[in-house]
Amino acid sequence: MAGGQERILRRRIKSVRATRKITKAMELIAASQIARSQARISANRAYRAAMGRIILEAAKGDPHAAVMLELPEKIETAVVLSISGDRGLSGAYNSSVMRATERLIVELKGQGTQVRLFTVGKKSLAYFRFRGIDVERNFHGYADRPQFADARELARVVAAPFVAGEAQQIILVSTNFRSAASQGVLTRQLLPLSVDEPVESSEPKVLKGYTEFEPEVSKLLEELAPKALESEIFTALLEGAASFHTSQQRAMAAATENADELARSLTRIMNRARQDSITTEIMEIVGGAEALRSGK
Repeated sequence: MAGGQERILRRRIKSVRATRKITKAMELIAASQIARSQARISANRAYRAAMGRIILEAAKGDPHAAVMLELPEKIETAVVLSISGDRGLSGAYNSSVMRATERLIVELKGQGTQVRLFTVGKKSLAYFRFRGIDVERNFHGYADRPQFADARELARVVAAPFVAGEAQQIILVSTNFRSAASQGVLTRQLLPLSVDEPVESSEPKVLKGYTEFEPEVSKLLEELAPKALESEIFTALLEGAASFHTSQQRAMAAATENADELARSLTRIMNRARQDSITTEIMEIVGGAEALRSGK
């Protein structure tokens, strides 16, 4: 009996150690991606801040750009873009975004607003289908290394209902990457532009003098508005990728630690079972010797 238990424990220990190798490798891979993702976020920050400031100043100077600045009293249709990951094993990264998106949809529908949902990530598509929420279009393949072309495609699809007058609001739900130790779900409005929204930049917040645009503001907005939306979505993709790698690194580190602890625990149990088996064999040998001695 003890020998059979020892064989079972050996197989379990071998399985746990094999799992530990996988989780450790995934932890190291995720850790190597974090620094690269942070560098891409830092490189994009100045462009995003400058683009946001310019587009806001231009929209303020164009009397025909009211649709980009003013939120109508009655929002009949809202476009929601939810950005999560393609893969799991990353803690609460995916579930946090998807639950926040679901709460937003329930809130909008409670206000009588029709919701057109666009998602990024394979996990979100399966989640919303299971919940019975219609997804108009799903994009995937952007989680690890998003490119600006990906953001351009997303901006074109998401902005189409707003440009056509079919939707009055575009809302983004994504993960805000503040640092390697701090990430959180962020829900914010992309269109219409938020006039009071602070722009993250090292430049002074109050512009001195006046801004003169060349060519005309309307033509400038026609060119810059799509690029500003692309910049915001690209920033969300970059921060989502960095948050995914950070969450996965933490999750795999915890899994590796748990595997080590489980292997140590199973090894102790196996050693105890082996000692019990040896003790039983010794007792049987001594008992047999005593029986032979008594017989003689």
